[in-house]
Amino acid sequence: MAGTEDQLTEAAINDALGDLPDWKYQGGLVTVYKTSTAADALALIAAVGEIAEDQNHHPDLEWRYNRVFLRYVSHDAGGQVTKRDVAAATAVSEAAARVGAAAQPERYPAS
Repeated sequence: MAGTEDQLTEAAINDALGDLPDWKYQGGLVTVYKTSTAADALALIAAVGEIAEDQNHHPDLEWRYNRVFLRYVSHDAGGQVTKRDVAAATAVSEAAARVGAAAQPERYPAS
């Protein structure tokens, strides 16, 4: 579990995003992955589910045909971004690459 002491500063989030080109900060770490088919999107969702179970850290997720919308924040740290979110986003980026998903963080809906 994360606590408020685990929250990342804005500078630390920006540093982390330097290693996470698939993601942007928008009230959390967010992205959209586009796949070639709905079946590929479901394969990515299954991979995200495995990561979530392994890390005991679950994203907000939406599926729309061949796009998967993801948002990571640590609810147990007041809805802030923590190192756990960065680790999860890193693992999801690797899984997305394995299924050939293209990152489109700019397509994440504005708050």
